Amino acid sequence: MKALLIDDERLARNELRRMLSAFPEIQVAGEASNAKQAREQMASLKPDLLFLDVQMPGETGLELLESLEPPVPHVVFTTAYDEFAVKAFELNALDYLLKPVDPARLAAAVGRIPGLKGTPEAKQPTGRLNAGERVFVREGERCWFVEVGQIRLLESEGNYTRVHFGDAQPQLFRSLNAMEERLDPKSFFRANRRQIINIAWIASVEPWFSGGLLVQLKGGAKVELSRRQAHDFRERMSL
Repeated sequence: MKALLIDDERLARNELRRMLSAFPEIQVAGEASNAKQAREQMASLKPDLLFLDVQMPGETGLELLESLEPPVPHVVFTTAYDEFAVKAFELNALDYLLKPVDPARLAAAVGRIPGLKGTPEAKQPTGRLNAGERVFVREGERCWFVEVGQIRLLESEGNYTRVHFGDAQPQLFRSLNAMEERLDPKSFFRANRRQIINIAWIASVEPWFSGGLLVQLKGGAKVELSRRQAHDFRERMSL
């Protein structure tokens, strides 16, 4: 699979080229420092994949992508600016990586490329998401790029999970168990069969029926901990 690196910073291109050497099925076929060069390279190289910066002199990466005629190569954005992520995903970007690019996030992006035979490095990482990381959330036509630490509550709805952050409560087509596997247990606690809470968002805790606990989160939600989970919670949170 041929890749084209588009970034106005030579050092950023060099570093990305170095990191991509871990994925033998991706061939870095060329580089460009602006949109004009990128179009020339695309016309001659016919790349399958673009690693595209957002902020470049003249035309931005988003404007470049929006102007391309089908068939459009797969696109992974690499940028220092997180505020353009929603627009990038609306343009069907595969991923949005923040600089400096983390090797695990790059591996996850490579693992999403359709038609690419996975190498061990390219598989979806099983590591936990820490509170400071940002994740893309989409429900229908609405999109968010939210910090994991701002997610205060996750609720199971069958094969779906309702995620609470800010004023939003999107429903994602992932089970609560699958979501739990990606969350850092230092930050999130499985309160019961249906709910996971963010410990940092706990406002108060009080005794509840049958040895359980009633947890009130900042923002008003109340979550019941069963006797067993209450015991685990006390063990974990006690000095």
